[in-house]
Amino acid sequence: MYKTHGCGELRAEHVGEQVELAGWVNRRRDHGGLTFVDLRDRSGVVQTVSNPELSKEVHAIAEQVRSEWVVRIVGEVRARPKGMQNLNLPTGEVEVEIKELEVLNPAKTPPFTISEESEVDEMVRLKYRYLDLRRERMQRNLELRHNVIKFIRDELGARGFWEIETPILFKATPEGARDYLVPSRLYPGEAYALPQSPQQLKQLLMVAGTERYFQIARCFRDEDQRGDRQPEFTQLDIEMSFVERDDVMQLLEGVYSSLVEQLFPERPVFAKPWPRLTYQESMDRFGSDRPDLRFGLELKDISDLAAGSGFKVFEGAVDGGGEVRGINCEGCGHFSRREIDELTEIIKPFGAPGLAYLAMQESGEPRSSFAKFLPSDRLDAIIKRMKANPGDLLLFVAGKREIVLESLSRLRAHLGAHLELYDSDMLAFCWVLDFPLFHWDAEEERWDPSHHLFTAPMPEDLPLLDSDPGRARGQQYDVVLNGEETAGGSIRIHDRGLQEKIFDLMGLDPETAKHRFGHMLTAFEYGTPPHGGVASGLDRLCMILAKEPNIREVIAFPKTQAARDVMADAPSAIDPKQLEELHIRIVE
Repeated sequence: MYKTHGCGELRAEHVGEQVELAGWVNRRRDHGGLTFVDLRDRSGVVQTVSNPELSKEVHAIAEQVRSEWVVRIVGEVRARPKGMQNLNLPTGEVEVEIKELEVLNPAKTPPFTISEESEVDEMVRLKYRYLDLRRERMQRNLELRHNVIKFIRDELGARGFWEIETPILFKATPEGARDYLVPSRLYPGEAYALPQSPQQLKQLLMVAGTERYFQIARCFRDEDQRGDRQPEFTQLDIEMSFVERDDVMQLLEGVYSSLVEQLFPERPVFAKPWPRLTYQESMDRFGSDRPDLRFGLELKDISDLAAGSGFKVFEGAVDGGGEVRGINCEGCGHFSRREIDELTEIIKPFGAPGLAYLAMQESGEPRSSFAKFLPSDRLDAIIKRMKANPGDLLLFVAGKREIVLESLSRLRAHLGAHLELYDSDMLAFCWVLDFPLFHWDAEEERWDPSHHLFTAPMPEDLPLLDSDPGRARGQQYDVVLNGEETAGGSIRIHDRGLQEKIFDLMGLDPETAKHRFGHMLTAFEYGTPPHGGVASGLDRLCMILAKEPNIREVIAFPKTQAARDVMADAPSAIDPKQLEELHIRIVE
């Protein structure tokens, strides 16, 4: 070994010991003939000092080294002089007097500072990701991710789960996003697909009798990149036999609650056990099926009061089958017209025609864009419904239900952050249940599954598959954390006849269904147990636990938002010989 200790491990109890260290030069400083070299490795930073009186040869090398050079140091740990300790540094009570100094590898000047956190263009960071990962924050994120995954593995193992790997090369079965395809050299014109998830394989493991399976699974989806999506990502995949919905939910809640308690004891949890909201309740109260429970600003429906109110914008929305909903921004009645106009711009991209407002003045006379159109009793009823007090600001959106909910949900999220209405350390887990089993695709004239095509309907809703599929609910459950969906699962279909009925509702003819999913249908004929599971996005979970703004900060080598690897410059052109071997011709 090049070293006997990590740089960040040295403490006062090591004073007098001879140590060997190796790492990167974090910083070099010259003071009164002495040269200080702060040495860094994964464990932290320690100050070393070179004195020319001890060795002119060693000191000459110390004067030459620069930031990010890789060096090896042999020296003696000594206490720092009184008044010279750095209490902000774990190693701040000691320093190492250099006796030997060896340059293992010099380094060019990095394109950005590594020794301290600074604003760097993300494209530059991703191009030189191997340098970006040296920075302390990124090292912490990598360690956090390791600890989270290790805890999950240990916890599930202790609960009787087997970790089983499933294939990366599998069959193309379009069921949502586009597949990434891998052309076969041995079978011209045919291709494997990279799995969007191990969904079918984990269900087949339940047919195989494994009963309790998990995997830290790599997943691939060729979809338009927006937000925090990545073409490849990692999820915790769990499947269990002979379980009902509550069994799976209690399992994941228990694992994640223990994870937070043991690895992040300083993070407060909003509620235990986790709150459970139906899909309908979540949409009505928060305008989203991903509610952030850390703050209020809940939506209120005033559609009944808006009808016949005399304000044409409200009346037109209700008459057209839409809604009028609002939120009460308590204490924001002082917002200027310019500030309200800025809020209006936030919701316009989501289809909202405008933002009606009513500012409750302390004087009692409201300042409003619509109050003059309403009789006083109707206005008073709206104020009462909104539970408004002097000094509050009421904001309303009128229109189609989906536009109203989306617009107010976005506005609520903006105001929650802008007004600092929540503790950023808070972890607000909740469950969202009773999702619609289907959504109607008007363009394709078919029912599309809201989760995936293997989700079982609620038992009491089975008759609706024949009479009114749009009202049927799925045995689905999502975990939402601080307004982000971090896991989703369901009880699965385990009966061939029911699965074929779902395929039929989706417009899959029997031949197509057999071609794509014949292996599943056949397996269901051989004694398939009732089963269910859940998949949790580990990138997003780690992002929230690390308090980072996007998942790229917790992935070692992510793609850009445009799905490119700017470090390796991928995807890249393929050699014509390789294309020929794969029987592929590029058509321009």
